Amino acid sequence: MTAPTLTGDTQEVALSVRGLTVSLPEGMERAYAVRDICFDLERGKILCVIGESGSGKSVTANTVMGLLPRRIGVSAGSIILNGREIVGMDPEELRSLRGREVSMIFQDPLSALNPLMTVGAQVDEVMRAHGEGTPASRRKRSIELLTEVGLPDPVLMYNQYPFRLSGGQRQRVMIAMALALEPSILIADEPTTALDVTTQAQILSLIRDIQRRKGMSVLFITHDFGVMAEIADSVVVMEKGHVVEQGPAVQILKAPQHPYTKRLIAAVPHLTDKDRPALQDAGTRQVLRVEGLAKTYRSGSALLRSLRVVPAVREVSFELTNGRTLGVVGESGSGKSSLGRLLTKLMDSDGGRILFEGTDIAPMSETRFRPLRPRIQMIFQDPFASLNPRATIGRILTVGPIAHGMPYAKAREEARALLELVGLDGGAFGRYPHEFSGGQRQRIGIARALMFKPTLLVADEAVSALDVSIQAQILQLLDKIQRETGVSMIFITHDLRVASQICDEIAVMQRGRIVEMGPPSQIFLNPQSDYTRELVAAIPGERNDRPAMAAADG
Repeated sequence: MTAPTLTGDTQEVALSVRGLTVSLPEGMERAYAVRDICFDLERGKILCVIGESGSGKSVTANTVMGLLPRRIGVSAGSIILNGREIVGMDPEELRSLRGREVSMIFQDPLSALNPLMTVGAQVDEVMRAHGEGTPASRRKRSIELLTEVGLPDPVLMYNQYPFRLSGGQRQRVMIAMALALEPSILIADEPTTALDVTTQAQILSLIRDIQRRKGMSVLFITHDFGVMAEIADSVVVMEKGHVVEQGPAVQILKAPQHPYTKRLIAAVPHLTDKDRPALQDAGTRQVLRVEGLAKTYRSGSALLRSLRVVPAVREVSFELTNGRTLGVVGESGSGKSSLGRLLTKLMDSDGGRILFEGTDIAPMSETRFRPLRPRIQMIFQDPFASLNPRATIGRILTVGPIAHGMPYAKAREEARALLELVGLDGGAFGRYPHEFSGGQRQRIGIARALMFKPTLLVADEAVSALDVSIQAQILQLLDKIQRETGVSMIFITHDLRVASQICDEIAVMQRGRIVEMGPPSQIFLNPQSDYTRELVAAIPGERNDRPAMAAADG
């Protein structure tokens, strides 16, 4: 590990962490969340803390903010923030620093924002909690902040509730709240993880622009080396609570020293100029044919002049043969997930045909479709939310097949075999979902979908929330399963790098329509649509104008 330079110069260092150790309660898989970690955040710079889930990144950020749960405490070490020691600081004194000197952008803005308060009220609350200004001046300042972070029609946005905003807009509100008191240090905890590539690029550009204009110091937490390449001046790599490597971003990217860093960088998906090798016997039989599929969402009332009509899927047509994977990519709101729900009959279409193995399932009632449902299975984005927390893994895997007439003994045998196939041991059968990591839970979700021996798998953002190394494992697992079973897949994702790795063909969706379709080599290396070109240009870590690389050249 490269040791940090102990300058001791508070003029140069905004945040200095020395020997920080945070203990975990008894019974956890390890005794410490972080142990003896040291790093410096220089003034006016962006420091990225990178590592997998469980590496201690978020615990470090929450320790700086004084937001640790009561069961977790600092057992050793020092945190100097703008020249002041905050370990052991009085809670009231620390509360006065929070927001004024150091602010935080949280990973999930929907859960971090109060659903019962308007956007403007929440930005106003940050200033009011510190006794800043009058109601009129706070309103004026809030609208200025909403303008600064690039929200459309800030006066209208001021009175909106969070659920009416897109993911990218909610994240911009979180940034506005963090900037309300103009702190000198900004902590961003995975602020772009769940965003599509263009929104992600906008948020990264916004943070970088604000940081430069205001001379802020930024502690940016991420598990994505592509994001790190876009924004970081320096990098700290963490593994299981330890700092294993740190240094300038260019050095870490081009010449990593630690084996863990090398493994993480190797696992990052990149656009490929080669199409995926075809499976043996793939493409000989049509599994799915979609013709003119349409779905429109309606809300409000025409009588009250509040009717809102949103065409989610418009005249979508494509074919899918056995053993092949069709990727569906696009921004949030493009209609990707709506298409997946239509194909699995989780909602009814307004028009068009869905020919599954020659039978049009679109007009079928649930009663008529139920015998076919086992053959069309879905892998959901959030495996924790889609697994019953009160049921063992064995029950989760066997309850469906048993309901369709499979004897328990056979279902149990097949469930154990599938757990081994997805890389889990037989002991997982009797355990509960909370006992597994995110990647392991996603493996369980895949096993559950395979229990029915489906002809078609629809994977809806199945790897978007996973670390790059776990993501790579899941992609390899899906490829292995497809080669062994010949199952066809619809792979929905906002990560174009992932799509290029696993898909035989890619459909690009914009505002409910497919604007371009073709093999990955064409879509990513020779896109025909302006929209596709914009998506490809926004992929983090794939552009030629990355700041870190520019710094290296300079």
